[in-house]
Amino acid sequence: MIRVSIIGSGNVAQHLIQAFSTTADIELVQVFSRKIESVSHLIPTEKIISNFSKLQETDITIIAVTDDAIKEVSQQLILGNQLVVHTSGSVAMNALQNHSRRGVFYPLQTFSKSKAVDFKTIPICLEAANQSDYQILETVAKTISNSVYAINSEQRKALHVAAVFVSNFVNHLYQMGNEICKGNQLPFEILKPLIQETANKIMTLSPQEAQTGPAKRHDTQTINTHLNFLTDENQKEIYKLLTKSIIDNGKKL
Repeated sequence: MIRVSIIGSGNVAQHLIQAFSTTADIELVQVFSRKIESVSHLIPTEKIISNFSKLQETDITIIAVTDDAIKEVSQQLILGNQLVVHTSGSVAMNALQNHSRRGVFYPLQTFSKSKAVDFKTIPICLEAANQSDYQILETVAKTISNSVYAINSEQRKALHVAAVFVSNFVNHLYQMGNEICKGNQLPFEILKPLIQETANKIMTLSPQEAQTGPAKRHDTQTINTHLNFLTDENQKEIYKLLTKSIIDNGKKL
């Protein structure tokens, strides 16, 4: 059995706590949280600590905190020759350079504390300073996920940028669509079947093949009608930018 400790109490930390708690192959020894109540609903309180000096020896210590805090937290850990990893998509493994055994355990998914996820479907991207530690990380990852990848820091940075485009930016566009609906006394629910079908299509088609709409058709009359309709200058500029990008992308083919 592999012994694991988690440092953090945010979205990623809470979902990892739940995932590790469901497998008999992992012993979740401790969770570090400055506020015990943040994770006390997920793990017995005797396993929650708020002082780094109380960290026990484990096989892996997972730092699941904000990107800006990773290096600072890492420097506070006095763990001897233990394997220390972080869960960030954009921070290089060398942020843990004060640990000779270091790595990355990056679950590629959007997490919200109130929304359950099926960890078996979540890709976990791994990196380690040496092969033996990579094998340990791979063993741990495969206990909770069916999708495990070896990815270096530069690849992970590219993947994280791509993820921002396909998730965070897309969600912001949902918000804009919601605002337009609300401003015109329409329920956002009307758009949900369209959102679902658009997501479903790229499971079998490339994004290029799945692209539709007035920009794809070069329908300038409809485009101008939309621009004249929009009164929010930010929405109008984003509409213009994305329309131009779709048109320019079509010219490359």
